[in-house]
This record gives sequence, C-alpha cells and structure tokens, in this order.
Amino acid sequence: MIEPAQRAAALREQLHEHAHRYYVLDDPSVPDADYDRLYRELEALEAEHPELIVPDSPTQRVGAQPNSAFEPVRHRLPMLSLANAFSEQEVRDFDRRARERAGEDALVYVVEPKMDGLAVSLTYERGLLVKAATRGDGRTGEDVTANVRTIRQVPLRLSGDVPELVEIRGEIYLPLAGFHEMNRRLEADGAKTFVNPRNAAAGALRQLDPAVTARRPLEIVCYAVGHLEAGSLPTTHMELLELIAAWGLPVSSLNQRVDSIDDCLRQYAELQAAREELPFEIDGVVYKVDDLAIRETLGQVARAPRWAIAHKFPAEEVSTRLLDVEFQVGRTGALTPVARLDPVFVGGVTVSNATLHNMDEIERKDVRIGDRVVVRRAGDVIPEVVRVLIDERPDDVQRVEQPAACPVCGSDVVRAEGEAIARCSGGLVCSAQREGALRHFVSRRAMDVDGMGDKLIEQLVASGRVQSPADLYTLTQDELASLERMGEKSAANLVAALERSKQTELGRLIYAIGIREVGEVTAQSLANAFGDLPALIDADEEALLAVPDVGPIVARHVRSFFEQEQNLGVLESLRELGVRWPKIEVVESPAEQALSGKTFVLTGSLETMTRDDAKARIQASGGKVTGSVSRKTDYVVAGADPGSKLAKAEALGIEVLDEAGLRALLGDAD
Repeated sequence: MIEPAQRAAALREQLHEHAHRYYVLDDPSVPDADYDRLYRELEALEAEHPELIVPDSPTQRVGAQPNSAFEPVRHRLPMLSLANAFSEQEVRDFDRRARERAGEDALVYVVEPKMDGLAVSLTYERGLLVKAATRGDGRTGEDVTANVRTIRQVPLRLSGDVPELVEIRGEIYLPLAGFHEMNRRLEADGAKTFVNPRNAAAGALRQLDPAVTARRPLEIVCYAVGHLEAGSLPTTHMELLELIAAWGLPVSSLNQRVDSIDDCLRQYAELQAAREELPFEIDGVVYKVDDLAIRETLGQVARAPRWAIAHKFPAEEVSTRLLDVEFQVGRTGALTPVARLDPVFVGGVTVSNATLHNMDEIERKDVRIGDRVVVRRAGDVIPEVVRVLIDERPDDVQRVEQPAACPVCGSDVVRAEGEAIARCSGGLVCSAQREGALRHFVSRRAMDVDGMGDKLIEQLVASGRVQSPADLYTLTQDELASLERMGEKSAANLVAALERSKQTELGRLIYAIGIREVGEVTAQSLANAFGDLPALIDADEEALLAVPDVGPIVARHVRSFFEQEQNLGVLESLRELGVRWPKIEVVESPAEQALSGKTFVLTGSLETMTRDDAKARIQASGGKVTGSVSRKTDYVVAGADPGSKLAKAEALGIEVLDEAGLRALLGDAD
C-alpha cells in the first residue's frame, strides 16, 4: 500500500507538470476533468493529514508561475481562485456554511457564467488604462498591457465619473467562431492548431508581438473590482456590475440576481441547457453572495473566497483507454471508424463508443489501439476522440488498419484518390445501404416506379422481403395489400408501375443502379458510348476515360462496381425478371454526332415533347444538358413560361432556341 506522504508527493509532481503545460506552455497534457480529479485527491489527503501540506503544494497556490518573457506585475490584492463544486450537494453545503457564518437565514446571490478564458486585471488611473496583467500565481502576474490594448472591447479611457485609481478584473476569451477560423488558417499554413478556445486565448494574449494579438478576435467580460483609490463602491455585487458597465467595460448579459440557492441551481440548469447555443465556451456557473458587507464577514481561505463558488458542468473532456476500433457502414456506403472505449463518464453520460471520423484523422492524430485518449462530448454531439496522450502510450499498442472488405457484405472497400472517406462498393447488396439504394433505384429519373414511397421501402426492408432491387419485381399484389397503409387498389397500382418500369432506357438503368459519382448526364454518356450493358461491364479504365464526363475517379468507381460479383448477380436477376432496354447505336467518333460538344439548358414547357424527351434526344445526338446557365452554355431552349434562366441567357448573350429551333438542330424534317 502506498504511504500517504508518497502519494501526496506523486500528486504534487503530476499537478505541477500539468499546470505548467496548461498555463505556461498552452499545451495541456490531460483534460480538465483529470486535473480536477488529481487535485481533489490531493486536497483530501492534505485535509486528512495536515502535516503533508508544504508551501509549494498546488493547493496552496492560485494559478501558475508568470511567464519570464513578460515583466512581472505585483497585484495590489491577490487574484484569488474559486473553490469548485461538482454536485448539487456540494453547492448546498457551500450555502449552508455561508449562511451559518454570516448568521443569515437566506442569502441573495448573483449567478454568472463561468467563462473559459484567461483572468486579467485592468488598472485605470484617472480613467486611463495604464496596466493590464494576467493572474499568474495570484500574487504576481505578467504585464500584457500592449496586447490587451489591441482588444477593441477594452476601453483605453473609462466613461463617466471615475475614481482616481481602479483595478477591474475580468476574463479574456476567444469566441467559438473566431477560434475555429483561426485554427483553419493555422492548419492551412501547416502550423500547430490550438486544442481549445481557452488555450487559443492564452496563446494570443502572450504573443511577444502585439500585432499578432491584434489579428486574433479576443473579447473580454468583466466581473469584479480588485482595488480602488479615491472612490466608493455600491453595497451589492449586482450594482457593482452595473457600475463597471457604466464605465464602458463589457459585463455578461447572462448575469442574474437570485433570492436562494434553489434559484441558483435553476439558473445552472438553464445555462447548461443553453450552453451549446452560446457563441463562447463556458464550463460552469459562479455563485457570488450579492451583499458586499456580508462578503467581508465571510472572508476567505488561503486560495479562495468563502463567499463564492464555481459550480462546474459535467466534464466534456476526459481520458480513457482505447480498447478497439471497429468500422461501421453508413447508408451511402461510407466506412466510419468507431472507437470502442473503456466506459467513462463525460458530458453527463457514460460513453463507451466515440467516432474517429476517417482514416486520415486516425493517421493525423496517430491513434493506436491500446492508447490512452481524450474523449470529448458536448451536448447531443456524438462523442469523438480528440487526441492521444502520447506520454502515456504503452509498448503494446497496435496500429489501426482499414479493412479491405466491407464488414457487412464482404464487397471490396475502395477509397478514391484525394478523398478522406473509404466506401463499400456493394451498393446493390449491402444491407447497410439497402434503403438508400432502393429509394434511388425507384426514383422518377431512375426506374420511375410511381407509388413506391420511403415508408413502404422501410417496411419491405425491415421484413427482409426485399434485399436488392431485383426483389422488387417479385412482389405480388397480395403481399403489398397486406402491408400497413396499403389497400387492394394501391397494391394493384404499384404492381402495374413496377411492370411498366421494366421497359426502360440504358441511361436510366445505369443511373438507377447507383454507381458512385455517376449522375444522369454521366450515365447517359456511358450509355451512348457503349450501347449496351455487357459492353460497359467489360470496359477497362482506358475505354471509360475516353467517354465525355468521365475522369479517373469516375472510371475507378465504375470498374469497382462491376468487379463485384454480387452487383453483377443483381443485374442478371433484373434481366431474368424482365427488365429490358433498347440498345443504342454507338457512334465510333463522338465528333461525328450532330450536337457533340454542345451544352444545352432547358426552360419552360415544350409543346410536342416533354423536357425529359428533349433531354434524351439531345444526349443521344452527343449533346450535354445541364440545369443552370453559365458562360459555358451554348444554347438555352425556351418553351412556354420560361423562368429566370431565359433572362440570364439573354444577359450573357447565349443563343436562345424555341422548340422549332431545337428540332432543326436535331435534324427533324419540317
């Protein structure tokens, strides 16, 4: 058994190291929850064994040592830290102690959001800003005046009736939008990104060049007066906040005065619920006795006042062991690596799984099975693995390998060059993709099965009756009529719609089977180039690359799809069940086609053909039909009641055709 003195020494050493990394280097090595756990263990040990308390114990200090790169600033009054509460009972115990010491039956409190930033003091003489300093170790901080002067929210001169000298305390922080934008720029430049907004704010404030600080969108919220000369203060904290605001300094609009500890707890719950909607990070709330005279009575302990306490939210970041990595297959075939964790309580719930996003993220973070990792959960957001605690990496960790075959259906896993996501290539047979594949297959521009809605597909898939598109053509009227929300007439109509859809076109079929990156235009180009399905199935990448609209990525997707025996089996079943399409006469040289290389846009209603018919004829003649007008458009075909596309074509000087003009291009006789 470890002796208390040994354990206390070990805890002090760990806490000193973590505090140095967090406060001085802006490079935290553990989540806040881990630091709090170690700190509370040391506190408990020292409470049980007072002889273990030494002057340099973290429990006897307020913050971190000041950075030697800045001039030291001695605080006139210490900048105390706050005691933390993590449960309702701890909050009620704080209230009971405060009431007993003050001799009051009830206390009025001010509830403030606990900003996750960097504490600073601002000293004004005769209304002018003369000094700004960080908290440092609570007694001595760092002179960051030049950097703080770049923060636009900090007035260089106070407004109104100001005292001879006043020191105002607040929290400098980085709004979430600014934090994310700054990290995006750093990542684009290949520089190290910040772990969280708090460290980003600290890093910005400690820049040796104020011009760098000025480019970072720091903000401040003020919450106290530390020292005052030749002036007087109000009698309550809420009035003090109003005075600070009158001087021109920002205070939180979320501050509330409440009449009891029960009201404090209700405010805590409301702020916790609203936390994810706030434009900045808070990690809890602070309860402060409102009456300043009662505060004087309550006094303080070594490092914290007795009249205030911070009620922390459940930790959003904790560390735990990564036990394994499994790959889940989504509805689009995307493979997502999922971390299986040693269960840990984070963000108010017990978490045993977390997302790792994709293989690029795994490699960037150097995640290995067996690592100790930091897990983050914010509100309803899916938990994610944020980073690895490299210093705690055991010797027997294993690298994470992407599977070569889909864990659901066994089809090949493919990852296109330049893409972060790997995908299952068994789109027609993979059960993970089944509903999405079927919805696409029956859609209007694919096989056009009228009456086959999403709810019906869900029922057919859930029952196991339909496992591939081919199974749709084996459904009977009696089967369909027995389903929820389906009667005899609806079932008969659907069977008829399925029968009609068997007579289709090759371009529609290619689009319907859902090859990745193959949209309507590309599907028709493939149909025109190869004329029939067997020729397309046998085409190599070189032949595919010769087709308009087909590049290297699409060619690889097409080849991968047709290399899966399961997909070929579904296509054969469709043919056996009566799905037919006319062959297309292949033009050896696309240049010989009448509309080769021309791009069309259709708008309005045509008289003698539908827009789908017009589109098919244009594509069959080598043309391309797109949905929007641009400078690359050659012709806009305008029917009755054209939309804004006609106006845009006229503005760009693009030739506009009526239906007769289109027929002339297609070679129709008068």
